[in-house]
Amino acid sequence: MRRAVVEAMGRLGTPRAVAWLSERMREADGAEAAWATQALGVLARTRGAAVVAQVPLAPAEALLAAERPVEARQAGAQFLATVKRPEALPALRRCLGDADADVRASCAKGFGDVGGPEDAVVLGRLLEDTVPRVAAEAARSLAKLAAACSGPCTAVDALEALAARARRVARGMAPPAAAGASAPEGAKAPVETLARSAEGHALLALAQQGLPAFGRPVLESLRLALADAERGAASDVARADLAWLDCRLAAAVDRQEGALKEVLGCGYGRVPEARRLALGLREVAQAKGQGGAGFAVKYLRHPEARVRLTALEAVSARPVPEAAAPVRELIEGEDEVVAGAAAATAGVLKDAAALPAVEALAARVPQTPGDLAEPVAGALVALQGPAAEPRLREWLMHPHANVRRVAAQALTQLTGQRVRSARVELPANTFRPVAAPARAGLVLRTDKGDITVRLDVDEAPLTSGNLHALARKGYFNGVTFHRVVPDFVAQGGDPRGDGEGGPGYSIRCEMTRRPYGRGTLGMALAGKDTGGSQFFFTHAPQPHLDGRYTAFGEVVSGMDVVDALLEGDVIREVRAVELAP
Repeated sequence: MRRAVVEAMGRLGTPRAVAWLSERMREADGAEAAWATQALGVLARTRGAAVVAQVPLAPAEALLAAERPVEARQAGAQFLATVKRPEALPALRRCLGDADADVRASCAKGFGDVGGPEDAVVLGRLLEDTVPRVAAEAARSLAKLAAACSGPCTAVDALEALAARARRVARGMAPPAAAGASAPEGAKAPVETLARSAEGHALLALAQQGLPAFGRPVLESLRLALADAERGAASDVARADLAWLDCRLAAAVDRQEGALKEVLGCGYGRVPEARRLALGLREVAQAKGQGGAGFAVKYLRHPEARVRLTALEAVSARPVPEAAAPVRELIEGEDEVVAGAAAATAGVLKDAAALPAVEALAARVPQTPGDLAEPVAGALVALQGPAAEPRLREWLMHPHANVRRVAAQALTQLTGQRVRSARVELPANTFRPVAAPARAGLVLRTDKGDITVRLDVDEAPLTSGNLHALARKGYFNGVTFHRVVPDFVAQGGDPRGDGEGGPGYSIRCEMTRRPYGRGTLGMALAGKDTGGSQFFFTHAPQPHLDGRYTAFGEVVSGMDVVDALLEGDVIREVRAVELAP
């Protein structure tokens, strides 16, 4: 009960709640102080560090003492990493040597926001950590520090060491940290596991974060190391991993340039064109200080939906007038996901000629809400202004919670007054999955091994029953993991492969008491009650997800396989099984 009260105060997040939690940090016993610290860390992450700007750091620093339980040390580390205050740096530096990998990873994360040039050296040493998620956070923070450099950059120098380590592995040598250690019998050569090693996770995190233009030599050195490794790799799995990492680095280079170039030829011929283009377009959409994305217009007519979607992202982020006509065509197309994204892009382009097509799409929202409501509502507000209000008010009474939420937000934006959606009675034909058996589990077979999951049928009967039923139908066979973020999640279950797909229906969210720890199974959402078939595994504790995404199971074996997953890895089969109590 005490923990539930602390968590509830954290979700409130009012000034009085923050003050109460701050007091509990200082005066409560060890466990309650850790709960309060964690609640404040979640607040800082979800609502911004300013919310906890007056909370003293000393109680959180005290939780980092080696004799404290690991849960307390994790709470202290997560809080100090999210408050974005330079005075937290001494404690963050000390906890980089903690015995627990998740504590070290959280502390490394904090340097990305407030660290200085002097911290690059210690983060560089952390790249040698044998736990992949720790090395990934060190690389991510170094990339953030590099972005703040205006002259000689110690962060880039530290990342050069990562390239040197990758080159050693590519040549068949163990990295320096492992030198002298005897390899277990039957162990694979380092080059075979480079992509899933600490070096591989650090490399992926670096590519996803990106580097400023003066860091390009680091990216090029890493690509050369991967090419060496690919030539020496014996297995198709290793070659596929190395090819994808090469494309990730190529896309990071293209983001620096603001145009597609390197991704057009990346991946040693092993990565399909559509995946390369989708990756590159998404990355260059984020390029700062660049002009319009005229190069993306031709991809609006690409035969692959994922390419059209990412081309829309690019022209939305970097608008060009010549995109208007093909965008209108996409609004009228059969693919509703692409049509919705195109409607949103038309709103960004302020293309009044697209309004009839947007209105026709809006008329389809009541029948096929899905994720269509949000982009269409944004387009209506952008193109119609106050004239969109009557339609949006109709949506306030829609049985689908996400449509009501979208309508309320759009009306709040239009009117300048807070609008709330009403509660409505669900239709009698609302989809309700059949409950899974009491000891239900799933076994996911991948080319990297099996992952066995225990479903929480008591806490989350709808969600676990839904995935169990889909697995029995063979729904997931051949579906990929389309999103992997080191030290965060591996997400799959989308038959489209672009993060926008599902089974054609949605289920309601379930509030469970299961916290998001390492290996928790969660339901991916695009808004309230939008769960379908997409799920994710957490690499590490993620308390900011607690109570926000339905947690409905845990990995009971194969966590090493989860750690090895990369985007594009295929789920060969999912079997529904009965697990021992």
